Amino acid sequence: MPLDWDKLRVFHAVAEAGSFTHAGETLNLSQSAVSRQIQALEESLAVPLFHRHARGLILTEQGETLNRTVREVFAKLAMTEALLTESRERAAGRLKVTTTTGFGSTWLAPRLQKFMAANPDVTVTLLLDDADLDLAMREADVAIRMHPPRQPDLIQRHVATFSWKIVGSASYLKGAGMPLRAEDLDAHRLIVYGDYRPPVEDINWLADAGRRTNSPRRAAVEVNSLPAMLQAVRSGLGLAALPDYMEAELADLVQVLPDLKAPKVEAYFVYPEEMRHSKRVSVFRDFLVTELANLQS
Repeated sequence: MPLDWDKLRVFHAVAEAGSFTHAGETLNLSQSAVSRQIQALEESLAVPLFHRHARGLILTEQGETLNRTVREVFAKLAMTEALLTESRERAAGRLKVTTTTGFGSTWLAPRLQKFMAANPDVTVTLLLDDADLDLAMREADVAIRMHPPRQPDLIQRHVATFSWKIVGSASYLKGAGMPLRAEDLDAHRLIVYGDYRPPVEDINWLADAGRRTNSPRRAAVEVNSLPAMLQAVRSGLGLAALPDYMEAELADLVQVLPDLKAPKVEAYFVYPEEMRHSKRVSVFRDFLVTELANLQS
């Protein structure tokens, strides 16, 4: 008996959501309708696909196997649909862009209006996550990453090199004093990135700068968001090292130790091989390269 595509679509939604209720909300179906579809699919396959628990649903081994295949199939179908409906002459359709929360919220989001004004038939979904979304599984179409791509089979282009600025508020420095050497940071409150999926290697280099021991300075605050670190600095909490693509947001702060050597951040534009001929991808790539060149000129 051939598999029913509608039932597979419902199954995939339930597998991803972990409950009939949440899947029903996504599919605009009632909980009972979703449950009936899953029951019918299990009967047609003669295997259980979910363990039912009071706290939700867990895929069985057979369910895991089916969901891996279904996820791949739907990802490929979505990519194919996007490519078939796009005009070769003019960029059109939805473009899902993923990047880090810091770069996406402070640099990219304010520039999207310019991109969309030049490409009115493109709609953008911006997915901000400091973890790498899976482009091969169509979690996004393209990515701007602050490190070389780790996934195989992705097309990559180096688009920028960023540095860091150590900044503090005038009120904080008035009370704590201006550090003149890296060693002086021992006497200051530091705001660093928490260790939850850091978007950049060596992101907390400031905690080690000028240290004569192997142990880093203890931070006053750890937070897993560069925009939140910026706000903490503005409030007078302490000093932080923030990437220079945030330059516009750093204008009201005082830069300290400008000559201190800092690691570089290499930014890459990446996308799957299947999107090589996508007009949406090419116009966004060209826009990104131009805007970043203006930033660094």
